[in-house]
Amino acid sequence: MDPIILASSSPRRQDILKKLRIPFRVVLPTGDETISKSLKNDEIPEYLARNKVTSVIKSLPPEQEIQWILGADTIITMGSNVYGKPQNQEEAFKFIKQFQGKSHTVITAIVLYNGKKKSTTSRICKTKVTFAPMTDKEIEWYVDTGEWHGAAGGYRIQGDASTFITKIEGSYSGVIGLPIYELYDILKEQGYSILE
Repeated sequence: MDPIILASSSPRRQDILKKLRIPFRVVLPTGDETISKSLKNDEIPEYLARNKVTSVIKSLPPEQEIQWILGADTIITMGSNVYGKPQNQEEAFKFIKQFQGKSHTVITAIVLYNGKKKSTTSRICKTKVTFAPMTDKEIEWYVDTGEWHGAAGGYRIQGDASTFITKIEGSYSGVIGLPIYELYDILKEQGYSILE
């Protein structure tokens, strides 16, 4: 299998690629994450994932042959609100407080650059996650675990947050940040086989 360049520093995304035995190396994207107001909420992750891939292409030496670059981005929406990564503990508390007792949607986009075709393709994965009602003490306990660092919406479903999640409708791996089915599907479509 050809190695893939992963345009992400996320250990969770790296873990999924390792689990699938896909060889990869990480090249950190340097693109601007400013979001245009004209984008609809469910277009934001694909826009950001595409920017990551583009910034990695631009950062590599022009003579370097690029075979595959994978970018991904995850946001959470609830109503008209968009939740990215909380900036601090107070914001993490605020996010979880808003999620408790309700459902929200986790949207993860993946963008794959195919160096042979010099083109990109993408997939979107939406998953509905429902939190149980939580007391302030429970929210404080969770936020004190520190899992909120670097996590969209301020929680990690594969960690202690699962204590409070009553239902998930969709892709568990999509909530982690790299939907496995969509990844397999996009690779297969582009002629990259993980079955070797």
